[in-house]
Amino acid sequence: MDCMRIKGGKPLKGKVRTQGAKNAALPVMASCLLLREQRMVLDNVPSLQDVETMIALLEALGVSTRREGSRVFFDVPKEISWEAPESLVRMMRASSLVLGPLLARCGRAVLPLPGGCSIGSRPIDLHLKGLIQMGAKVEIRNGFVYAQAEQLWGRRIYLDFPSVGATENLMMAAAFAKGETIVENTAREPEIENLAETLRAMGVQIDAEGTGCIRVRSSAELQNCAGRVIPDRIEACTYLLAGVMTGGQVTVEDVAPQHIDALLAKLEEAGASFSVEKDAATGEKSVTVYPVKRLKPLSVKTMPFPGFPTDLQPQMAAALTLSGGVSLVEESVFQARFLYAAELNRMGADIEIKGDTAVIKGVEKLGGASVKATDLRAGAALILAGLAAENETRVENMEHVLRGYESIDAKLRTLGADVIFEAGAGER
Repeated sequence: MDCMRIKGGKPLKGKVRTQGAKNAALPVMASCLLLREQRMVLDNVPSLQDVETMIALLEALGVSTRREGSRVFFDVPKEISWEAPESLVRMMRASSLVLGPLLARCGRAVLPLPGGCSIGSRPIDLHLKGLIQMGAKVEIRNGFVYAQAEQLWGRRIYLDFPSVGATENLMMAAAFAKGETIVENTAREPEIENLAETLRAMGVQIDAEGTGCIRVRSSAELQNCAGRVIPDRIEACTYLLAGVMTGGQVTVEDVAPQHIDALLAKLEEAGASFSVEKDAATGEKSVTVYPVKRLKPLSVKTMPFPGFPTDLQPQMAAALTLSGGVSLVEESVFQARFLYAAELNRMGADIEIKGDTAVIKGVEKLGGASVKATDLRAGAALILAGLAAENETRVENMEHVLRGYESIDAKLRTLGADVIFEAGAGER
């Protein structure tokens, strides 16, 4: 069992650089399936388990890949497989992102229902509903999705909920749909525009300006392309909160401040101070948080972008366990997102779950304990708590965390944290 040992109570200080965004890299990587005897070159690709799972899935479908540092080359042959292997798809929910491009490119696709974190029901019904509106025939039998379409057709599609995955799948499927596809009430996350930029580089005609309406016009032929994965906004926010929770001064480099406005606004409301700087030579931006004695209590509600992100809710809740009052954190996106609360309470937090809301009564201090990560972001929250807690904390099930945070132990040590990662029989 992977775990992290943390000796907390030390203010973190220093600089750390963001990785490429996992949630942006995965759909952009999947989009290479639209190519035929062509190459995609993608920069700033993080080295994460989910990314490696997607690479393995693409290779199983026939794509040749090669990594050089943070750059990955994808060479797509004339013919690819349209049946995704169950062993890989079950490992990661984002495997569903190959459905749209496979259907558009091959005219058919077989996809086992995907797996992923245990944070509640996350069906792909919106993906399938949109594909059906574009002319696909879809059946679900024995846990597999069978989709077929000799020709996809451009349609006006309204999403009942601004699902990120459904938006991305439909954008890719529309690349070869005859006519114009208009998708309304789409997700507006920065990862959507990152995918749109890559599709444009391929030659897809697409308008996606963060308005909640995306237009895609069919493209007869695509071309070799190059793209870059945007900085990971959730990782950046996690390290900023680590600085806040430990009373330290942390600078996160390579940040798009407009992507993390929701957190910065809440930090300001809670009495924390920060600055945003721009490198005159490179144009790259960084954000620094400064020491604060104690956060003021907050009311936080998760919402689709540009609202407060659900992927940052556990980390924010961890920070509020040390606030000077009672905070309310409402989860409106995923069920079962509060599984971490019982683990934080083991460390001395005072969290009561009432339906879809966590009532957090701030405490003076947290104490080290042995806790278990129930999912990716829950694990990050427990690490933050451990960094601020007295004595030693042991966070088990770190394999969840490694799905989204690249070299998290090394980065924390760069900031002065006393952490050791234990992978089975060894340490690093």
